[in-house]
Amino acid sequence: MSPNIIEVNDVSVWFGDFNAVSDLSFSISEGSRVAILGRTGAGKSTLLNLLVGNLEPTSGTVRVAGHDPVRERRELQGLLSMAYQSPRLLPWRTARENVEVGMEILRVPKAERRERAEHWLRMVHLDNAGDRYPAQLSGGMRQRTSLARAFAIGPRLIFLDESFSALDEVTAKGLRADFVTMSEESSVSAVIVTHSIEEAFEIADRVLVFGRPARILGDFDAAEVRRKHGDNFLPFREHIHQMMVDAEKADAEAEAKSLVES
Repeated sequence: MSPNIIEVNDVSVWFGDFNAVSDLSFSISEGSRVAILGRTGAGKSTLLNLLVGNLEPTSGTVRVAGHDPVRERRELQGLLSMAYQSPRLLPWRTARENVEVGMEILRVPKAERRERAEHWLRMVHLDNAGDRYPAQLSGGMRQRTSLARAFAIGPRLIFLDESFSALDEVTAKGLRADFVTMSEESSVSAVIVTHSIEEAFEIADRVLVFGRPARILGDFDAAEVRRKHGDNFLPFREHIHQMMVDAEKADAEAEAKSLVES
């Protein structure tokens, strides 16, 4: 059995004559938190769709927990969960009942569902809000409920899709810290899709910086970066920002040259 929860090998994705992913290869070890960092249009959403089985690569292979996510979707049920930018809560269900949704689908017994829901609501500091409906929760509380729901099924792998980007910075920073604690206590693996340089290096073990079409510009040990630059992160942040800008500029120039030559 592979020690990697995710393996992407020589993957390319074309939509007509548009190249969204270019010969992409990387692996993610079990139990790690990896951020996919990139500007708008860098193929982050395309990669996420590949990993959850919503899209098949034009060429190459994708394996998640040893399975092809398109052809073996059933085998991955209960192993994967996701928290989105929007909480996507059911308005007619309380916070606790929303956390229980995934467990109901997996046919977890009712008493166990309630116990697990209450545990994860406590982990996101909503133990006194379980009986409230989404309309009675603040934006931050709704996102906390969404995060509790993602953990409650006991997944091996969690995907965060810009999950903190719609929150104010104080709320987002607190929720990011809770996410790290919850991940470490449950030993879950995580893929964190974000455009925020600070967020990526704050909560991940490893950061993959993406260019367009989706390809890896840099692969960083986030803990090492925090150790070296924690007290003076701004210059390193500017370095990462410039890396992405330069790659985007080079891509635009190459595309313009190709159009002229054709």
